[in-house]
Amino acid sequence: MTDQIFAGLEIRGLRVAFDGFVAVDGVDLSVPRGDIRFLIGPNGAGKTTIVDAVTGLVRATGSVEFGEQQLLGLDVHKIARLGVGRTFQTATIFEELTVLQNLDIAAGAGRGARTLLRRRKGVPESVARALETIGLTEHIGKPAGVLAHGQKQWLEIGMLLVQDAKLLLLDEPVAGMSADERDATGELLGVIAADRTVVIVEHDMEFLRKYARTVTVLHAGKVLSEGSVADVQADPKVQEVYLGTAADAAVAEASDDPARPADPAHTVNQEA
Repeated sequence: MTDQIFAGLEIRGLRVAFDGFVAVDGVDLSVPRGDIRFLIGPNGAGKTTIVDAVTGLVRATGSVEFGEQQLLGLDVHKIARLGVGRTFQTATIFEELTVLQNLDIAAGAGRGARTLLRRRKGVPESVARALETIGLTEHIGKPAGVLAHGQKQWLEIGMLLVQDAKLLLLDEPVAGMSADERDATGELLGVIAADRTVVIVEHDMEFLRKYARTVTVLHAGKVLSEGSVADVQADPKVQEVYLGTAADAAVAEASDDPARPADPAHTVNQEA
């Protein structure tokens, strides 16, 4: 089997329907290792549904391969064991436990019951590396619940790293973050992508412009456009789809704050 570290994500003809409503309609998507792929699109475009299909949370047809492994039809836990990890809009961490305990529990996901019962001697190497990568080494003994909002998101990413996830699917990872936290997250994603594949569902256009390597625009369950940030912004199809929504949002924002200049490209709400 191909080493997962060299793997990319290959989606072909992906289709997801709910009671006759087609949420994802024949999507093809290729995300190579090392890419930081942003999925954007208006409400109902199918972004989060694609992530749900890849991780086994919804039934789908077509093909989803990662590391020459077909993911469709597998149980959620089997997909996770193949190196596929995801985060949600709200960090799913154990707030009453320490940062170290959160990472240690995540690291034990692939261990047997006997190994889990053994008392640890020191900090496992994988946990120490994750702590350094996510910048939480100094907070190792703190309860996760007292961390800042951004730090909680980084901890959740660290929990995927200790599980040796090679495909990371992140749902709006910078939602609610300060500007400094967003920049720190962007830098963290750059480090992670060195030997992993990263897919991000996002609506923060400023964050996208700074850190996306490739962008896929979805509309009505289909791929509308794909390429670099500049390519997507210049695509007439994208401009046509978003023109009305962006203009309306810009006018509304300007009316709320007359001193703030309207930026249509920044104000488009592209939630899943």
